[in-house]
Amino acid sequence: MGRCEGKVALVTGASRGIGKAIAQRLVSEGASVIVNASRMGAHGPLPGTLEAVAADIQAAGGGAAAIACDLADPVAREGLVERASEFFGPIDILVNNAASGIMKLPSQTTNADRSFMFELNVNAPVDLAQQCIPAMKENGGGWILNIGSATSSQPEIPYRDSKMSAWVIGAYGATKAALDRYTEALAHEVQEHEIFVNCMMPTSIVLTSGADYVRDIARKNPDWVEPVEMMAEGALELCSGRHVGRVIASRDIVHYAARKVHSLDGKEVLGDAFLAADVESTA
Repeated sequence: MGRCEGKVALVTGASRGIGKAIAQRLVSEGASVIVNASRMGAHGPLPGTLEAVAADIQAAGGGAAAIACDLADPVAREGLVERASEFFGPIDILVNNAASGIMKLPSQTTNADRSFMFELNVNAPVDLAQQCIPAMKENGGGWILNIGSATSSQPEIPYRDSKMSAWVIGAYGATKAALDRYTEALAHEVQEHEIFVNCMMPTSIVLTSGADYVRDIARKNPDWVEPVEMMAEGALELCSGRHVGRVIASRDIVHYAARKVHSLDGKEVLGDAFLAADVESTA
């Protein structure tokens, strides 16, 4: 029996990268998963499409379905959880991973820029959580995981990269700071219903399949990068354990819970919280 056996998960921003990895790891522990992104592929299950993610999971023997929705559109996301529940039943696990940043200097970020980022990065996760909570209460509990970012705090001087890179993440980081605060408040409100709400941020830049620019960074600065499996393992812990209102980095939750980091299919132990990214891997 896996840690998520019989559970149903909805993972947003799951056509690639961190969201896809988290979906795969949850499935490896027995969950059925609905993967979400803004749109389906125009030409079927090609690499990088929602259909491809669902098809890969199904081919490996897992339960998966795909549902497209532009989460930046408040009207489009109305009833999304209800629609997703038609595949495998009520949602037990919600992972709010979808996010976007418009990188401009704080003095030049427009109202439209800020409104878009807050809509997708804050309002959408809050709306989906609110859509999930009634069924979670009725079914005796659930898990909500928001994916945060270290950009919620101003980088310390001297900046690891450039001054410009530290400045242009300000508006995006403000949305993630808002999400952190909302996570904590919601977590303490619903914990009495056995609903566990947390926020996890990458400790470092996450090395995902196809992210060649991250490989280039890792070759020069190995400590700037972490394997995507670290994020997936941390997400599994926060989507199956009894944690309340944590705003925590991926390596920290893996270390705190004394977890081993597994491959995304759950079959191989790769290491622990000190696991380094395999820069030359093409997987």
